[in-house]
Amino acid sequence: MHTKRKNHPLLGIHSLLVMIFIYVPIGFIIAYSFNSSRLAADWSGFTLDWYISLFHNRRVMEALGNTLTVAIAATVVSTLLGTLAALSIRKVGRKTKAGMGGLLYLPIIIPDIIMGLSLLVLFTQFHIPLGKLTIIIAHITFCISYVYVIVSTRLAGMGGQLEEAAQDLGANAWQTFRHVTLPQITPGIISGALIAFTMSLDDFMVSFFVSGPSSTTLPIYIYGQVKRGISPEINALCTLLILVSVTLIFLAQFVLNRGKGQKKQSVLPF
Repeated sequence: MHTKRKNHPLLGIHSLLVMIFIYVPIGFIIAYSFNSSRLAADWSGFTLDWYISLFHNRRVMEALGNTLTVAIAATVVSTLLGTLAALSIRKVGRKTKAGMGGLLYLPIIIPDIIMGLSLLVLFTQFHIPLGKLTIIIAHITFCISYVYVIVSTRLAGMGGQLEEAAQDLGANAWQTFRHVTLPQITPGIISGALIAFTMSLDDFMVSFFVSGPSSTTLPIYIYGQVKRGISPEINALCTLLILVSVTLIFLAQFVLNRGKGQKKQSVLPF
């Protein structure tokens, strides 16, 4: 008979303190985005005016357009390349797989400031003008890693039994991929794309190094405005970014968990 192990009360207190440390500052940003006063320390009433004014701010709309353009382009390309990398590395030997996988993990591990600086040096050496193109290339560089990690994990959990069964029934390589492998890894691909979009949407450090004129993204715009003082309008913009990011992360986790919960079934039309 197994006895239920009780956690030490200090663990619960520690977890609560960590949650407070992380989320209380975010809570203040959200709360003061509804403050009718421009003074951050003075609460004078509830209002939605700051959210409305965002959509009448030409610079905010321009930054939003740049952010969405970069995020969509980086997501599409990184999802394709990350998925292909996961499929390709799956077939190589163990040592080669470990080495190549380690290289693909590097953009996640190394500090953003180093990645931003190294990409800036690269673009400068090749005389590539800084702008939206360089931001897209930079975002693709680190988004590939996130897609690769999620898709490769999905592939590792899938096993090879269904693919072997399909080949035993006469399926060629394309038919096996189309009807067996792809449906199994689709939740991982969608989840990886959502994470890549979220990372691109929120990135500041790398974008700051490789951005140029007329390529200001929302995080860079927020940074520039905060240097002049924190306003309720900036709080409102940060709140919207937090809401979108949290929603995308939860959606990615939901898709991935739902994919894991599905029974491994394969309809073989051959």
